[in-house]
Amino acid sequence: MNKKEQSLLVSDVPTDVLHKMYATMVKIRVFEERVAELLLSPKKEITTPCHLYIGQEAVATGVCSALKNDDYVFSTHRSHGHFIAKGGDLKALMAELYCKKTGCSRGKGGSMHVASSDIGLPGSSAIVGGTIPIALGTALAFSMQNKNAVSVVFFGDGAASEGIFYESLNFASLKKLPVILVCENNLYCTHLPITACLADTDIYKKSEVFRMPGMRVDGNNVMEVYKAAKRAIEDARHGKGPTLMECMTYRWLGHVGPYDDLDKGLRSKEELDYWMNRCPIKMLEKILLEHGIMSELERDQIRKAISEEVEEAITFARESPYPEENDLLSDVFKLR
Repeated sequence: MNKKEQSLLVSDVPTDVLHKMYATMVKIRVFEERVAELLLSPKKEITTPCHLYIGQEAVATGVCSALKNDDYVFSTHRSHGHFIAKGGDLKALMAELYCKKTGCSRGKGGSMHVASSDIGLPGSSAIVGGTIPIALGTALAFSMQNKNAVSVVFFGDGAASEGIFYESLNFASLKKLPVILVCENNLYCTHLPITACLADTDIYKKSEVFRMPGMRVDGNNVMEVYKAAKRAIEDARHGKGPTLMECMTYRWLGHVGPYDDLDKGLRSKEELDYWMNRCPIKMLEKILLEHGIMSELERDQIRKAISEEVEEAITFARESPYPEENDLLSDVFKLR
């Protein structure tokens, strides 16, 4: 992207939104880096499997920055970024990773099943594509109740191999549901490159047969993600139906855990270096500094405040109690 294109994008995004998006991406990055360190600690403080969001921060941030509090977001096994971008409390999230009673899922969900209804994140699931039909059901409810709200579902490129993905595209388009389907294409489905999973890797084009809009955006450019998401969300609010967004991005670490997995021969160091050089946070930071939207002092203050907030979250999680035996059947329901 040249400087003229950068200037046009910057002018399309309010200054306060740019500041907030930068802080949100830094918050996700710092949180995830500390989680990685804790996973590597010999103390084994965190034992729940963690699928870290490092490298993909611009997608959750750009989309959620265009949403309102009443809008719903549905997440995946790689859930931390979505939780934070939607406004979730760091203490509650960290406590959940420690499986403590004060966690956002009361210590019963762990990393892959975070939830916080107060911020509009009813849940996340480790089932690939599992939250897509739930997001559609929510959008259908919004429509039937005449609520001016939008449902957003995040999913990875692996979900494009699931039948429910295509069934959901059809139903969403048929009923013109206020739902945005956001594919975070990080080029790998667990341990397989996308080219080994899909005959046609242009996921956004799969919307065409269902007569709904589809678009592919640079998932490492938070301004581009925000602008595209804002347009799609506004269309959904005004009864124009769903949109499929494919955000091209990359996870720096392996599918799960704190390692880069280069020793497994799944990807090359050259590929990883290429994407790390396209760090979404550094890209935005450079633009904000060059355009005088943020000073170096402001940048340092943001990072310092976030680091302190993350450390406070760790202390809170460490000091919180584990669920007791009599908590086993609380916060659950059964069909009668």
